[in-house]
Amino acid sequence: MNERDLPLGIHHVTAMTSDVVKNYEFFTEVLGMRLVKKTVNQDDIHTYHTYYVDDTGSPGTAMTFFDFPNNPKGIKGTNAITRTSFRVPNDASLEYYQERFAKFDVKHEAITTEFGKKVLRFWDFDEQAYQLISDENNVGMKPGTPWKKGPVPEKFAIYGLGPVEITVSYFNDFKEIFEELLSFEEIAQEGNRYLLEVGEKGNGAQVVLIEDATQNIAQQGYGEVHHFALRLKDAASIKLWITRLNQAGLPNSGYVNRFYFESLYVRIGHVLVEFATDEPGFVTDEPYETLGESLALPPFLEPNRAHIESVIRPFDTTR
Repeated sequence: MNERDLPLGIHHVTAMTSDVVKNYEFFTEVLGMRLVKKTVNQDDIHTYHTYYVDDTGSPGTAMTFFDFPNNPKGIKGTNAITRTSFRVPNDASLEYYQERFAKFDVKHEAITTEFGKKVLRFWDFDEQAYQLISDENNVGMKPGTPWKKGPVPEKFAIYGLGPVEITVSYFNDFKEIFEELLSFEEIAQEGNRYLLEVGEKGNGAQVVLIEDATQNIAQQGYGEVHHFALRLKDAASIKLWITRLNQAGLPNSGYVNRFYFESLYVRIGHVLVEFATDEPGFVTDEPYETLGESLALPPFLEPNRAHIESVIRPFDTTR
């Protein structure tokens, strides 16, 4: 496979929330990320799908959420995506957010160092686990652009996704697939934590694999991650990955058109991994100035707008 078709880095992370309104308030008012798309789960129109990104919806910046009806609370454990990271410009950003978290009563830990980078771990109201990671000593994938009209000063603000943390009990087999099939490379180890990177390298193109066979298997639900996606250049790369996964004997979704990007899904052990293209992006169907303020629907759902609006709980995202 040509280098152009290999994963560039992290495209997005999708998790589950118990309350789409509280989640919106947390991400926009506390974290300072921009809601650029308020749409529905294309496979379940009773469920919102909200996208929090940088100022313009750049690839590699999106944290997205489902609010599945009657979804139970997730149970933490092994064989799951266990933490999402967000990139900030420098170490001073972590100090700023540490004070901000105290102001907004956000559960957090002290600033620590992992793999040579300063990090600040925190949790939301669902006990979803996150961390901020400083780009001060980072080299690799370029970040996005901080939300220009957000509540956090641009010099400190979140502007991209960082390493995705995955905890597994069948560590050697899982790591081998990431290295041999997905083209990740191990670059560091600290105890039972291994840092791997791919493509454009750096904080925006890394995963942290944790070996842990002591915990029970995690159970999906709100407060847990649903899946994460790797960035690909275009649909041509998607087609090549379908062939590659089929040759490896891994069942997969085949080509899926998500309108904002083109996709392919595969489950590696318990972990759902998506491949998603950079294009066409999130600013194709709404003006930049009012991104995320109204319910956006892909063309195939537009004829059902009246019905969808009647069955989904409305909430105001105008700014």
